[in-house]
Amino acid sequence: MSLTGLFLILFLVIHLIGNLQLLKDDGGEAFNVYAYFMTHNPLIKFVSIGLYFFIILHAVAGLWIAYQNKAAKGSRYAVSHRHGTSWASNNMALLGTLILAFIFLHLGDFWYKMKFTDQLNMVSYESHPVAVKDLYERVATAFSELGIVIAYLMGMVVLGFHLWHGFQSAFQTLGLNHVKYTPLIKTVGKIYAVIIPAAFALIPVYFYLFLR
Repeated sequence: MSLTGLFLILFLVIHLIGNLQLLKDDGGEAFNVYAYFMTHNPLIKFVSIGLYFFIILHAVAGLWIAYQNKAAKGSRYAVSHRHGTSWASNNMALLGTLILAFIFLHLGDFWYKMKFTDQLNMVSYESHPVAVKDLYERVATAFSELGIVIAYLMGMVVLGFHLWHGFQSAFQTLGLNHVKYTPLIKTVGKIYAVIIPAAFALIPVYFYLFLR
């Protein structure tokens, strides 16, 4: 659970760096070329298979832990550790399930349409040797709809709560506790849990407010 969580935390940073190219004022050229690279580079395609596997493994492990915790509550010998814990730590299974649903929404709206349909137009750029699919146009269309923007913002709020507890919990579960460094890890985790989802949320808000 912790190892897959840390991998996904790192992936979020890489994914955000790529998505921030949507904010470039170049008509989508940088983002479309980036999307082409990510879907055609053999190494990236191999890593993406691992990514999907880790997402499913993380979700399954989380649900299994939640099931075990629920079963333990039925035992008269079970000890409650909920006192003094945060709402996020007590609802990680719910938050994780909502995030998984959001991932399916996200993949269906963009990744699936790019990989398995002919709904996207082809565009050519002088800086790129071949024509690429215009995923930027699909993003702009999606984020012109208020309902989709709200759904993405809600998804980022849920992600923030999940990371608020999950970041430091991953280190703790691996036994990486130290009087000197644990407070720093918790602080970095909370900063990460705010900045990363907020940066992702900036993209749909920017498109809806300025590019409709």
